[in-house]
Amino acid sequence: MKPKALVLQARGSNRDLDVIEALTLAGANPVGVPLNELRTRTALFSSFQLLVIPGGFSYADALGAGKLLAIDLSSYFADEIASFVEAGKPVIGICNGFQALIKAGVFSRKNGNGSFPSMTLTFNAQGHFECRWVTIKPVSQRCIWTQDLIDEIACPVAHGEGNYQVSSEQNPSDLEEQIALTYTRSDGTPANGEYPANPNGSLLDTAGICNYQGNVLGLMPHPENHIYAWQHPRHTRGEVGKSGLKLFENGVRYARKM
Repeated sequence: MKPKALVLQARGSNRDLDVIEALTLAGANPVGVPLNELRTRTALFSSFQLLVIPGGFSYADALGAGKLLAIDLSSYFADEIASFVEAGKPVIGICNGFQALIKAGVFSRKNGNGSFPSMTLTFNAQGHFECRWVTIKPVSQRCIWTQDLIDEIACPVAHGEGNYQVSSEQNPSDLEEQIALTYTRSDGTPANGEYPANPNGSLLDTAGICNYQGNVLGLMPHPENHIYAWQHPRHTRGEVGKSGLKLFENGVRYARKM
């Protein structure tokens, strides 16, 4: 049977239909469910094998990108999301969805001293909204979304707050194992923090991270917007490949085990 994928729809979300298309092509049965409906029917979570929080501008990014959605996730669905994650079910947050997950603390775990590693997505280093195509490289074999992916992925970014940083007292190397995707140049060589290959100034060229269990992925770029060859802006000039579809196929394949 096709695994059921819950695509959470908050006010201001967009690209949810793009994610639904990607999941359908990947072999899932995606269902878009409004946030307000989930508030009264939290039991719905248990009937799905995969969870997606898509991009957009939830609640118009009032108080900061993804912050109000993060409060919703923490206030209304903390137990449901925690159970979903602890069960090992695949979860992906894209762009605004990533911002909400990181601000809800989904990617944190306690260190030896009992404190949580502090990380955030802040304003782009260039000081303006970035809307451009980028190249990202899968670098994690623990993350179920990027396992066995060799080729880079070309896809767009569209955000003003995608700059991944950690607190000054945090040793960045302690978080390297969480990095799942990095920004590269178009030829696959490291971006080395240089703009525009790294479009937002993210630490260690981080484009996406996973939780320590490996089943939750958050990323700023939009792989759901490159699942057909014709979506690439240079496809008429013969540029093919680097599709984002394989990322979703990995998640769906894993969800079949749930």
